[in-house]
Amino acid sequence: MQDIRSKMARGAVWMVGFKLFDRSIGFVSTLILARLLTPDNFGVVAMATSFTSVLEMIGAFGFDMALIQRKDATRAHYDTAWTFSVLFGTVLALLMVALAAPMAHFYKQPGLVAVIATLATGSFLQGFQNVGVIAFRKEMEFGKEFRFLATKRLVTFPLTITLAFVLHNYWALVIGMTTSRAVDLILSYRFHPYRPKFSLAAAGDLLHFSKWLLLLNFLQFLRDRSSDFVLGRFAGPGALGLFSVSYELANMPGTELVAPINRAVYPAYVKIVHDLEAMQREYLSVMSMICLLAIPAVSGVAATASIVVPLVLGGKWLAAVPILQILAFFGISQVMQSNAYALFLALGRGDIFARINGAYVVLLIAALLSFVPHFGAKGGAYSYLAAALITLPLGIGVILHQLRLSVLRFAKEVWRPLCASGLMFALVQAFSHTPSSDLGSARLMARMGIAAGLGIASYVAFIAALWWLSGRPASSAETIVLNRVHERLIAFRKRA
Repeated sequence: MQDIRSKMARGAVWMVGFKLFDRSIGFVSTLILARLLTPDNFGVVAMATSFTSVLEMIGAFGFDMALIQRKDATRAHYDTAWTFSVLFGTVLALLMVALAAPMAHFYKQPGLVAVIATLATGSFLQGFQNVGVIAFRKEMEFGKEFRFLATKRLVTFPLTITLAFVLHNYWALVIGMTTSRAVDLILSYRFHPYRPKFSLAAAGDLLHFSKWLLLLNFLQFLRDRSSDFVLGRFAGPGALGLFSVSYELANMPGTELVAPINRAVYPAYVKIVHDLEAMQREYLSVMSMICLLAIPAVSGVAATASIVVPLVLGGKWLAAVPILQILAFFGISQVMQSNAYALFLALGRGDIFARINGAYVVLLIAALLSFVPHFGAKGGAYSYLAAALITLPLGIGVILHQLRLSVLRFAKEVWRPLCASGLMFALVQAFSHTPSSDLGSARLMARMGIAAGLGIASYVAFIAALWWLSGRPASSAETIVLNRVHERLIAFRKRA
């Protein structure tokens, strides 16, 4: 058990390290691209990817999760998963090309035909990716996965930026995305020695596990991308571009930081799934750490939106300020539910997660159709927030029931980060609420630096005070962080 926890902790560090690396590059990329391109350019790409993502859901059986969950997976299982991937990738590419013209007509954007056809090439190439790289997660070799993912990012980032400087239109994004798929394919065979063969010998086993994953992936797509269809249809590419970029910025410090933790946690959950007490302990430990790190980050985005938008995106994006603030609050609800996917899959209850997501999607689409025609991108942001607030208690309640945990025991792990983040938000918001659009870049950077310093210092002070008043619980995330910092300081002194 201790070995599993140690691997999970190291894996979380590797994956969080990659995500910080990835999002740092993504932040710089967004900063540059937003200055070079317009909201309409981002909107056109969002229209194309919303359509291609729908078709990709056809082949989203989640065979990677099935191979990780299955302890006795053989070469037949890996080869079958790869064969399905190749078949689906080929079929999807053909469907994209065939349906490109109807989608261009739906959005009233003739240029989408060529864009979708180009993206189809990427889907075809993605189908041939080496299935062997899944073993990095299955065997909890996250250092190797970090190097694999980071190398791809380092190759594709400079290409996209260079194309943006040269082309000054959405083709920079399109070519960059397609190239990323090609690089992913090449590196997968470079980093792992496994060489797959065509086989369908284990089709029955994989499809039996993956039937719920297909539904879950489709529902997840609707959660994330249904706004693209509604906004693109009723509000146009400009509003969709504002929403898409705001959504990315709002999620960057929250769920994007949490995702790598969950990526590392899932294999560990699978190994202890039959030990209820261990599952309870690990779930609460993971949730307390997620809340401690991610909720203040998302709250900070909401508090500094009036500075972040003109500083990062420029004056032409000022309409994104209220959208970013609303979506940041939505991001907090996502942080609270972020660990549910890995947990339910490890328990073998993907059906429960599918039902919860189904309820959310129904509420979301109803809200989008009601608010977007009247309020545009801001209506889309309110739709996401409203649907999340309604389903959040349901999702947490089901998790607690499955793990036989009391509400009080769960609340003890998360109330301090929530309260400290709320106090921090109020303090930073009071400093940042004045209009910043008339300030120059230097003054905006200085203002952002002060706001960030104030937010970090106040959150640390508030969380430390609440932790102290709570009796300094030994199993809390705060104690774990303090112990790790103390260990690092001792090691540093010894080396010095």
